[in-house]
Amino acid sequence: MSKLVQAFLTGAFFTFFIDFFLFLGIKINYIDLYEIDLYYNVLFADNQNIFIYLFFTLLFGYIITYLEHVKIGLIVIGGMFVLTLSTLVPTIGHEVGSHMLQTKNVKFHDSKYVYKGDIYYDGRKQVTFYDYDLQKILTLNKKDLK
Repeated sequence: MSKLVQAFLTGAFFTFFIDFFLFLGIKINYIDLYEIDLYYNVLFADNQNIFIYLFFTLLFGYIITYLEHVKIGLIVIGGMFVLTLSTLVPTIGHEVGSHMLQTKNVKFHDSKYVYKGDIYYDGRKQVTFYDYDLQKILTLNKKDLK
């Protein structure tokens, strides 16, 4: 039982670092590019998928604790670190952020206007939205939208 707990905690530790760099690249190369007013912690907490996190926690914990072939473990974990560190490259970080956060061709209504465009970020209380007609980025309050 002790080795099982050690595997889980070790996997959670390595998965946390991998997630940190993934979301750091998205924050620097996507969120900051569109000047979205958002802290890193909120981005991390709101967009963290617990099932994917637990999957990688268990996978990395198994690889580090139970796998006999150390080289295979180093290749897998090192490869994941390289992949997530690659989001610090502007084009890759922007592309990953776009796939995770952006929704294209959406229509919103409020009491006066109809907005057509792309959602850049759907936050807790606000939506950062690019309007096709106005050709600019708008911040819309969710409570005002229908």
